[in-house]
Amino acid sequence: MSIIRDSVTKEDFKQYHKLQERIKNHEGFSKKLYKCPAGKLTIGYGRNIEDNGITQKEADLMLETDVDVAIREVREVFDDFKTFGKVRQNALIDMMFNLGKPTFLKFKKMIKAIKIKDWVNASEEARKSLWYNQVGDRSKRIVKELREG
Repeated sequence: MSIIRDSVTKEDFKQYHKLQERIKNHEGFSKKLYKCPAGKLTIGYGRNIEDNGITQKEADLMLETDVDVAIREVREVFDDFKTFGKVRQNALIDMMFNLGKPTFLKFKKMIKAIKIKDWVNASEEARKSLWYNQVGDRSKRIVKELREG
């Protein structure tokens, strides 16, 4: 909880929200990093990421949002995703999360093999990729899970 919200009157709470709106109007919103006039990396409504970073709670919220996006994107690629079994589903979600959809879609042969449920070929296509050698144990685990389910 915020210091302002811990022990305030209803009127103080209203004022707090007006203050938030004021700051939003002054700062504007940016979903991407930018350099503020002082040269600091900034995001959102003027959050100085460079000096302040983020809290664990904020990181957890971003992770939750990003995992939800990865799930939605994997389902967009594979119409029958629900039939893959939990181990393979989680492996594909993890891979999508790690790569992002534009890069994931470049795994054309792997995707084609998955669509015909050829898990051995799918895992082999993932294993032959540059990604496999870049992310260490994570990729090895994902490839094993794709192959073995």
